[in-house]
Amino acid sequence: MFLDLAKAFDKVPHNRLLFKLRNHGIDGKVLNWIEQWLKGRAQTVGIRVELSKWLEVLSGVPQGSVLGPLLFLVYINDLDVNISNWILKFADDTKIFSQIRDDKDGERLQEDLQKLCQWSEEWKMLFNVSKCKVMHIGRPLEQNSYFMNNRQLKCTDMEKDLGFVI
Repeated sequence: MFLDLAKAFDKVPHNRLLFKLRNHGIDGKVLNWIEQWLKGRAQTVGIRVELSKWLEVLSGVPQGSVLGPLLFLVYINDLDVNISNWILKFADDTKIFSQIRDDKDGERLQEDLQKLCQWSEEWKMLFNVSKCKVMHIGRPLEQNSYFMNNRQLKCTDMEKDLGFVI
């Protein structure tokens, strides 16, 4: 399954990221430096000559930086805690996969999807379910349907993954 976190790098809440950094043992000057680097950012929207008011940015890791993707990975590091199937994370690309030999394997995979949805709600990193896909590989067996947030995941025969078509 190919999972998509909606606007992943933009959604990381600064206060929750700092909490996770503390739990990873990052504190003192390093934590203070990261906090100061994240805070004090503001944004505005312009349409033609009109500008909105400036608003403080309370979430997101700065893209185009070296530290931004690293902070994102720290934030999602615990995504796979208590997941029984294989999960791969690379930046904001997440895949979960399993060999389905019987109904119990399919049920275990569905339970993992529920756990992932619970994590995403708790940590304010929601999945874009319309972009999450299931790919069945192997012998043509009865193909299970899988759900996230009560929405059935679409099946695909081909998917672009890290620039490669699978």
